[in-house]
Amino acid sequence: MLLSTPAWAGEIVARITAPGAVTGEIGCSLFSKPETFPLKPDQAVTLWLPAAPETACRFTNIAPGRYALAVSHDRNGNRRLDENFFGIPTEAWGVSGNIRPSLRAPRFDEAAFSVAADGTTEIAIEVLE
Repeated sequence: MLLSTPAWAGEIVARITAPGAVTGEIGCSLFSKPETFPLKPDQAVTLWLPAAPETACRFTNIAPGRYALAVSHDRNGNRRLDENFFGIPTEAWGVSGNIRPSLRAPRFDEAAFSVAADGTTEIAIEVLE
C-alpha cells in the first residue's frame, strides 16, 4: 500500500538530474511491488513534471516499506519510455540507486530503498541516455 494515514506517513523526495532534459516531461514512478518494477508504470504511482536539467519529485503520505523509483525523460509527449525493436530504451531513464545493467532491466532489489514512518527519504537519481 503506497498511501497511508498522515499519522504514520513518510515522504520521498527524489532529486533528479537529467542533463538533456529541456523539452517534454519527466515521469517519476514509485513502485512497491518487485513484479511490476520498472516495466509496468501503469501499476505504480507516477508524477509528471516539466522537463528540466535538475528537478525534484515529491511523494507524500507514503506507508512505511520498501520502494523503488523509475524515472524517464519523455521527449515526445506519449508519457511512456520509448524503446527500439530490441527493447532498448531510446529515451533517457534512471532508477533509484542509479543501477544501469547493460543487457537487462534493473531489478527491484537493486533499486529498492526503505521509507520510515514520519520521515523524509531523499533519493538522488541520474537520468541518462
